[in-house]
Amino acid sequence: MPHNRLGYPVILASASPRRQELLHHLVKDFQIVVVPVDEEALTLDDPWQTAQRLAREKAMAVFALHPEALVIAGDTVVALPGLDGYQQLSKPSGELEAIAMLQALSGRVHFVVTGVAIRWPGGLIAFTDETKVTFGKISKEEIVAYVETGEPMDKAGAYAIQGGAAKFVTKLEGSRNNVIGLPTEKLSDALRDIR
Repeated sequence: MPHNRLGYPVILASASPRRQELLHHLVKDFQIVVVPVDEEALTLDDPWQTAQRLAREKAMAVFALHPEALVIAGDTVVALPGLDGYQQLSKPSGELEAIAMLQALSGRVHFVVTGVAIRWPGGLIAFTDETKVTFGKISKEEIVAYVETGEPMDKAGAYAIQGGAAKFVTKLEGSRNNVIGLPTEKLSDALRDIR
């Protein structure tokens, strides 16, 4: 059910076509405004904190330019548990890194964490949502063939659950939309509380 009565012009601080598509389910009309932030400088040891901090910084940067608007920002981090904390997988820098990421995820459980920040004249809300994803074993040939499609190149963790990587997933616990890039269920609840 779209939120048409937010009382502010809505801006999505993301160039991601997936986030734009998902937000259209909640908000009928919105603008896209993207301000670059130094993601590496904002990365923390905890993937949940990283995702929320990146979303908050993006929302604040766009709100500084449009202080009359309600700005929604999101950032997704793929968190792979290890012996000494989490390995955080963002977008791959090239095909070799995409292959390495998918090989690391093969046969393992990981968390997809999306931070969301909403900044409007009346305040700021920031939260995260997580989805636990299990991949089956993926052969090197399958990984290379998937990377050659180009699909993984602009995705955190080098895969799109709504695309060719759907066949790698053996179990999903939590919001599928969160894995795509925007936890619409939690976001809808947050927007309902805005006055």
